[in-house]
Amino acid sequence: MPRSQPYHHANLRQVLLDAAVARIGEVGPRAFTLREVARRADVSHNAPYRHFASKDELLVSVAAEGFDRLIASMRKSMARGKSPRERLELCGCGYVDFALRWPHHFLVMFDLPRPANDCEPSHAAGENAFAVLLECVTAAQAAGELPASDPLPLAWTAWALVHGIAKLAIGGNLPLSARATIAFTRHASQTIFRVPPATHPAQPLRKSSQAAKDEKIKGARASPRFSRSL
Repeated sequence: MPRSQPYHHANLRQVLLDAAVARIGEVGPRAFTLREVARRADVSHNAPYRHFASKDELLVSVAAEGFDRLIASMRKSMARGKSPRERLELCGCGYVDFALRWPHHFLVMFDLPRPANDCEPSHAAGENAFAVLLECVTAAQAAGELPASDPLPLAWTAWALVHGIAKLAIGGNLPLSARATIAFTRHASQTIFRVPPATHPAQPLRKSSQAAKDEKIKGARASPRFSRSL
C-alpha cells in the first residue's frame, strides 16, 4: 500500500512556522493559505489546524517568534558594550541586524493591520522587546550619559531611528551592504545622542507637566507597536 502523506513531524509547529515564513517571502503575509503552508511543510492540509485555528493565529505566532529573535539579537549585540550608552548604540545595531537576517518576520511583526498582531503572544513579546531598549535608555540616564528626563521620548527616538534604517535596508532603498548598514546604524546612533552636556535639561520635568504626561503615555509603555506595539 502506498505510504500516505505524513500528518506530523517531530516538531510540527516549528515546521509550519518555517513553511509560513518561506511562503511569506514569496507572496507576502496576506496572499498565502494554510493549505499552501501544509503543502510546503509536506503534511496533510488539515495538519496546521492541530496548532493554529486560522491563518491570523499562525501569523501571530510568526510575529512572536520574530520578537523573541529580536530580543536575542539586541542582547547579543549590546553585550559587547563597555558603557551604558555604548550598549544603547549596540542595541540598535542588533535591531537592524535582526531585520537584515529575518526580513519576513520583520514584515509580519510591524506591517500587518491590527487585529492579526494585537493579541497574545505577539503583544507580550513586543512589550518585552521594547523593554530591552527602554532599559538601555534608563541605564544611560543613570550613568549621566543621557538627559535626566522622561526616558520614553528618548526610547521612541532611538526606536524610530533604527526602525527607519531597517525598513530602508530590507526594502533595498539603502545603498549599503549588510555590514556597512550596521556600521551606519552605529554612527547614526552616536550622532543622534551626541548632545553637549550643557544642553541637557538640568532638572526633570516639573511635577504638574509630568503628571499630565503620565496620563498621555499611560499604556504607551507597551510601545505603539513594538507590540503593535520594539
